[in-house]
Amino acid sequence: MEQLKSSQDYDREYDKKKEKVKQKAPFFYKLRKTHKYQKYFFIFISLMLPLIFYLGIRVMPTLFTFNMGFREWNLLATGERPFVGLDNFVALFQDEVFLKSLLNTFIYIVIGVAGQLLFGITVALLLHKINRFKGLFRVIYFIPYVTSIVAISWVFQWLFMGNGFINDVLINIGLPPQPFLGSPDQALYVIAAAMIWQSIGFQMVLFLAGLGNIPQMLYEAADIDGASPWQKFWNVTVPLLNPTIVFSAIIGMITFIQVSFTQVINMSSDGSGGPLDSTISVVVYIYQQAFQQYDMGMASAATVILFLFILGLTIFQMKVLTKKFDY
Repeated sequence: MEQLKSSQDYDREYDKKKEKVKQKAPFFYKLRKTHKYQKYFFIFISLMLPLIFYLGIRVMPTLFTFNMGFREWNLLATGERPFVGLDNFVALFQDEVFLKSLLNTFIYIVIGVAGQLLFGITVALLLHKINRFKGLFRVIYFIPYVTSIVAISWVFQWLFMGNGFINDVLINIGLPPQPFLGSPDQALYVIAAAMIWQSIGFQMVLFLAGLGNIPQMLYEAADIDGASPWQKFWNVTVPLLNPTIVFSAIIGMITFIQVSFTQVINMSSDGSGGPLDSTISVVVYIYQQAFQQYDMGMASAATVILFLFILGLTIFQMKVLTKKFDY
């Protein structure tokens, strides 16, 4: 007759079985038994989902675009897309329309970013000083930013047309009417003005947030030292707004490159960057190559150049505009 096993023997057998389970599936055992591993597993899964989404939506299409830029890729043709190396890029820099679009895009950025920063900080300073109806004025200035770009483009087109409101004003004050959107020399600046006007509200919000973070005691110290309003603005406000200025400049640059498509398509005289390609931007050129000429190779090569163009300008802005100040 076998002797009954003691409780200690049962405990030892249970511990052996438990150890075998740990050796076979240590991760899942720890995950089931330990709160620490459950926490890390949840964080890992939470991070993996947006990472997979970002890789699938952002990184993979970008790499695919780079691949198309080095191939002869007609959107309507079937069969192989041969690798042509740098031929598409060489053809782009031999195309006067592309070079014109690159120059126009640079002009849009320079005029647009400078204009929206200047008007944005001016409006923000004025609204920061008032106490009554502050919310109402903020809403009024912000409305254009959330208004349809197409609607604003058509309103500006009506204002600056040959028999539009602006020419009526010029005639009434004794000045000759101007061709505006019908002139290769003026059309680009009219479109840039429309972009600046629409973006003032967004810049105003950014600068109001930056102004609200400046300690009031710095202005009080400047008053004690006898600083003028201009000295307080230049030596206190501007340095402490530097992070806001850098962010606004970079976001404004990217925004101007994006909206230069919608504004140009709706405001140019022929709807494709005219007259005489005077308002065409790189984004409009890419659209024409891809969906009018069906040449995805050239369009992708232009996209790669635009990407490098934006990257270079962003690095330049961060290096030049970023300053460190100690108070």
